[in-house]
Amino acid sequence: MRGAFITFEGADGSGKTTQVRRLAERLAKAGIAHVVTREPGGTSAGLAIRALVLDAREPVLSPDAELLLYAADRAQHVRELLEPSLDAGTTVLCDRYADATVAYQGAGRGLDLATIEQLNAIATCGLWPDLTVVLDLDVDTAAVRLAGRAVAGEAPTRFDLEARDFHARVRAGYLRIAEAAPERVHIVDASRDEDDVAVAVWRLVEPLVSGR
Repeated sequence: MRGAFITFEGADGSGKTTQVRRLAERLAKAGIAHVVTREPGGTSAGLAIRALVLDAREPVLSPDAELLLYAADRAQHVRELLEPSLDAGTTVLCDRYADATVAYQGAGRGLDLATIEQLNAIATCGLWPDLTVVLDLDVDTAAVRLAGRAVAGEAPTRFDLEARDFHARVRAGYLRIAEAAPERVHIVDASRDEDDVAVAVWRLVEPLVSGR
């Protein structure tokens, strides 16, 4: 049986990493084979790309260069890790995937959506998630959470430092994605308690992984 492909999307500060971890723990307790990965950075090549696109200390990239680097990361990720894992029957939990490019480089940066669609088609080789969970959070709450991470000593990413309007455009982009693909993309209110969010995520995931 082919593995289930589940992606998590949402604005910075929405709690994706936490919810991916919690879901992985639940799958482990249930004895369900799974792998946790992310974009960018799911492969050794991807780690180098991640440093270029996210590290605020790196030189500023043009939006087009940023877009192409994300596509390169995704192409390697699909071929090296995602497809082999799914073919082996392993459930894959991925922190961001192709929808992130539509939201960030499309809605956020204002790049041409038709071009992004073409690049995603090449990079994904037709691989799309069985389920995408969008953790939705209003921009101001997300900013408070990001500020808390900075106080805790976590270095901000290049995107963390973007203006409020950018993050508002990204959120709107995600909401449009969900509206256009309701059979695959589900919105979860990320402003709620972490435990409540985990319960909502599990309700979406359980039908895909039961019996595996």
